[in-house]
Amino acid sequence: MIRALIFDFDGTLADTEAAVLQSWREIFESHGVPLPLDVWHTVLGTHNTASTMFALLREHVTEADPEVLRPAMRARVHELLADDGPREGVLTYLDEAAARGLTLAVASSSPATWVRGHLDRLGLTARFASVETGDRHEAKPRPDTYLAALRALAVPAAEALAFEDSPNGVAAAKAAALTTVAVPNPITATLDLGAADLVLPSFDAASLGELLARFG
Repeated sequence: MIRALIFDFDGTLADTEAAVLQSWREIFESHGVPLPLDVWHTVLGTHNTASTMFALLREHVTEADPEVLRPAMRARVHELLADDGPREGVLTYLDEAAARGLTLAVASSSPATWVRGHLDRLGLTARFASVETGDRHEAKPRPDTYLAALRALAVPAAEALAFEDSPNGVAAAKAAALTTVAVPNPITATLDLGAADLVLPSFDAASLGELLARFG
């Protein structure tokens, strides 16, 4: 029986990845350098995005200073996300989970300040019994954030579902022995998510009840 749901944050609960990608593209373009999406895809779901992007930029623009660019990049991301809500269908899942008495957690490679800040902004903080982040545990594709969420919820992996949007995230959830549903966003829709137990084009494509009937 499924008793818990564990969600990735970036790109899964909220489509923050689109704003982050746009901000990086603007930084690269302002230096006359294209941002290669193949490299971007390799760091999705990890906590290596900023270090990888700055290293790549400095290969082309040696004077690019991360300490100068980072605050402007962060401000631009927050500007882009100011009016964004959860991904379509997410609130329906969370409401049905509450009605069924399921416990919820977040497992993210991002730092707690980022994840909790956006959960507060979205009014979702109280929904989650545990928020496990990459500044407290090894980031994805390692399973540590998922394992920590399972411990916090006191639920075995066989009684939980994970929701992800990226190959690194799916790898982390599967390494924690979790049944994993991939719900890609526009940025990750073209990536190979075949390691997931099920791939949905959106949260609206199947109800939580249907997933529980299938996997519970």
